Amino acid sequence: MSVSRVLIVRTSSMGDLIHTLPAVSDIARHFPGVAVDWVAEEGFAEIPTWHPAVDRVIPVAMRRWRKAWWSAPVRRERAAYIHLLQSRRYDAIIDSQGLLKSAALVAVRAHGVRHGLDWHSAREPMASLFYAHRHRVEPMQPAVQRYRKLAGLALGYTPEGPDDFALDVLQGAPELVTLNDGSVWQPQDAGSYAAVMPSASRDTKLWPDEDWQAVLRRLEDTGCTPLLFAGNDAERTRALRLAEGLNLARVLPRMALVQTARVVAGARLMVGLDSGITHLAAALGRPSLGIYCATPVRRTPLTGPGVCLSLGDRGSPPSRVAVLDALDTLLAANRMAACDLPPTAAGA
Repeated sequence: MSVSRVLIVRTSSMGDLIHTLPAVSDIARHFPGVAVDWVAEEGFAEIPTWHPAVDRVIPVAMRRWRKAWWSAPVRRERAAYIHLLQSRRYDAIIDSQGLLKSAALVAVRAHGVRHGLDWHSAREPMASLFYAHRHRVEPMQPAVQRYRKLAGLALGYTPEGPDDFALDVLQGAPELVTLNDGSVWQPQDAGSYAAVMPSASRDTKLWPDEDWQAVLRRLEDTGCTPLLFAGNDAERTRALRLAEGLNLARVLPRMALVQTARVVAGARLMVGLDSGITHLAAALGRPSLGIYCATPVRRTPLTGPGVCLSLGDRGSPPSRVAVLDALDTLLAANRMAACDLPPTAAGA
């Protein structure tokens, strides 16, 4: 099978885009020189650019457009998007989203052979009617494996080997960050802090404040500074409430996505809810602990080359004791890894 250009349709969310990166690595490995284009929501459009095999990202703004679908500015933006989408022909269009909006408003408008999930595999079964080739992929398995398998079925290969997120571009010292209290977080502090994400896209994913504060105290007791992410006013209010009364915990301001990623990449470890930032930390190889309260853990467990612990499940949040025990496991593993490094690397 000859493949020179592929279109990936995975518009959201942040975690799902991250989980799609290993499928792109598989495609690039099986078809050297392949150019991969990717349709992604404008807020996440930077993520595909981190992968070296991605040639072009086509931003789409369904979330924003639907608020004023028939307004003149939105009609112009949609026309420009369709023009860009149809400017190339693809050997394969792979829609891993399995939604009517991704199938009818993205995949079906592009030029090429459309592949997607079949009636029993798609999140919205009607979406399967828009594909020329429908593939059966067991839905109750980790997202990374689902997306790798779908790409393999579409392009005629069997995925093998470890998950390769290809995020080398994000490695390196984080930039200076001015914290909410006016202090400046220094890049040389890398490795002495924990990245913490106590907020999520839905309130049902949240974990009790008093349990979070116990986690932050445990981190401080080890000399590890908790840096709390907050992407909007509500998340910032929550993060400031959690950090109140603690000595080391600091709340990060809203940052550009790449800056957030570099802060995560330099962290000693990550503790967070089932959110895109937590999944990014796992993909970057940071020791990561995920807290699940409202999503089935076997569909989106933390996945990456480092130690990944996913606790809880839909309707069954983990206890404070379970999370603290898992955190102690991560801290112990982190100390052992540091001891195994040469002195210059361990102290870097």
